[in-house]
Amino acid sequence: MIDIRFGPRSCGELSTAAAREWLVTDGRGGYAMGTVAGLRTRRYHGLLVVAGDTPASRKVGLVSLDPAVTLPSGRQVRLGAHEWSSGVVDPRGFELLEHFDLADGVPRWRWRVGDVVIEREIAMTYGRSCVAVVHRLISGGPVRLDLAAACTWRDAHGERRADGPAPRLEPAAGGAVVDGAYRLAGPDWTPRGQWWHGVRHRTEAERGLHPDEDLWYAGRFTGALDEPGATVSVLAWADDLAEEPPPATAVVEAARRRSRAVVAAAKPGDAVEATLALAADAFVVRTATGPDVVAGYPWFGAWSRDTMISYEGLFLCTNRADEGRDLLRAYAATLNEGMLANTADTGRVEYNTVDATLWFLHAVHRHVTVTGDTDLGDELLPALHRVMEAHVAGTRYGIGVDPADGLLTQGGPPDVALTWMDARVYGVPVTPRTGKPVEVNALWINGLAGVAELTELAGRDAAGLHDLHRRAVTAFRERFPAPVGWLHDVVDAPAPAYPLGGAAHHDDDLLRPNQLLAWSLPHAPLEPDEATLRRITEALFTPLGPRSLAPDSPGFAGRHRGGPADRDSAYHQGTVWPWLTGPLLDAYRRAGLPTDDLLVGLVGHLAEDGLGSVSETADGAAPHAATGCPFQAWSVAELLRARRMRR
Repeated sequence: MIDIRFGPRSCGELSTAAAREWLVTDGRGGYAMGTVAGLRTRRYHGLLVVAGDTPASRKVGLVSLDPAVTLPSGRQVRLGAHEWSSGVVDPRGFELLEHFDLADGVPRWRWRVGDVVIEREIAMTYGRSCVAVVHRLISGGPVRLDLAAACTWRDAHGERRADGPAPRLEPAAGGAVVDGAYRLAGPDWTPRGQWWHGVRHRTEAERGLHPDEDLWYAGRFTGALDEPGATVSVLAWADDLAEEPPPATAVVEAARRRSRAVVAAAKPGDAVEATLALAADAFVVRTATGPDVVAGYPWFGAWSRDTMISYEGLFLCTNRADEGRDLLRAYAATLNEGMLANTADTGRVEYNTVDATLWFLHAVHRHVTVTGDTDLGDELLPALHRVMEAHVAGTRYGIGVDPADGLLTQGGPPDVALTWMDARVYGVPVTPRTGKPVEVNALWINGLAGVAELTELAGRDAAGLHDLHRRAVTAFRERFPAPVGWLHDVVDAPAPAYPLGGAAHHDDDLLRPNQLLAWSLPHAPLEPDEATLRRITEALFTPLGPRSLAPDSPGFAGRHRGGPADRDSAYHQGTVWPWLTGPLLDAYRRAGLPTDDLLVGLVGHLAEDGLGSVSETADGAAPHAATGCPFQAWSVAELLRARRMRR
């Protein structure tokens, strides 16, 4: 894996160290997450964040364990870090960090106070909501280590304040149970019980959200570090509170072994692929209904579109096809009226996308093509045929094949956004794209060809599918090329309100990256044209991937910043999306153009924001600072898939 490590300057400079985030996960959607500095900058940061019935319904439990070391002289030095509502940062333990690294997915810090060096490691138990925090004396001593446990129990998207009830503590062996939800255990527990008022999360302030909360100082663990190699450890776990986990040091070692096994199973070609294979593992979770995909940490749950776009990278490029097969079966069971359910973060089964189903067709076809698992293709074929029939006949939201040209159209109420560009502000879609979007029709054409292949592999006649495919391809090639030198983003869109008396429909020629799928998919409707690709790259490409809108277009937003309305307004109006690098590289490769230079920025990004992973989005304007989730499934999956395709 790539070397991710920082020295005293990077660790001790708060603006740098607080912008670099680490993540460890439990395989269920729960996690521990924070910054290199040890400063919590998000409401989502914590040492034990527990997934509920769905990966998105998370609760924050153990917030922090603040270390304080008592030296042989009797002087006490605090090693933690908090920012307060006044803007003061105290304590400032990051200034004593001499080293941070991320090895085998385990974050590790080293503080130096004179000749005393103390190390911290954090890991989680796979398949269980359990975190282990291990402190080890590396040199110097003897010293005493106190660990102040700051706690809460709240929804991950909110705050808990002192004007409400305090968390309830019940004594338990080695520690306490908090609110009946999770248990703490470690050496020499001393209960306390007081509020820490006004802990500030600077990133939430930048995102226009409430930045402050109150934390409950539940108590303190104390242990002796008498000689190098001695450890002081704390465990925190949810679910079965009576079942004690293995020792904390064993949890850390098990996490390292599992990380190495995950990487080895993926058979990476180099250190970058190894890093991405381990990053991919964080998003594949096991729920009560089987395997699923977390779209992004720390706030997303499972989204069917994200899952299907990520499928090849997360499952086929990591040799997890058996889990993938179970996932595809489970998602196929949600098909209704030819549409794939989009469970999203609400936990409700909803049918509100035009493209998730088409990405599902692509995922099934790729699974069978890559693995040779024709049994799964045969099993799912009736469901795939029902998808095609429903789209030809017409289904929800005006989704259906236009009998006039064989292209797929979509509409619905004015407050609905059905493509991946689905942001809304005050209930109004920012990028509605009603009509016939370019990537939707590329996916439809790709799906027709893919299902036809699977049909013929099953020994059945696919003539009807081939007829639909030929007609759609012909119409696509006639309708989508625009006089401006690239493809229309949407054809047959509703006409603008002005000027009056214009055409009934409008063909939108704004330059967006959606057209890349017209060249990138296995059964793409167009052969790539070098001049067009270079024109698109010149306008859209950045070190972290393509912009969602060209900078010279009306409505371009170069900064994905501010409150929710500001961010949603910019989300698909110029913001960079790293996942689109995958389709861009596919199109380049099909055109015979070199691709290696297109990945340099994203490879460097692996050590910048979400460490060892790839962010959801970035500013469209230079220097393209990362935004959104720092750990995003389809960003990781598409970068891994794109690199694998070089072989």
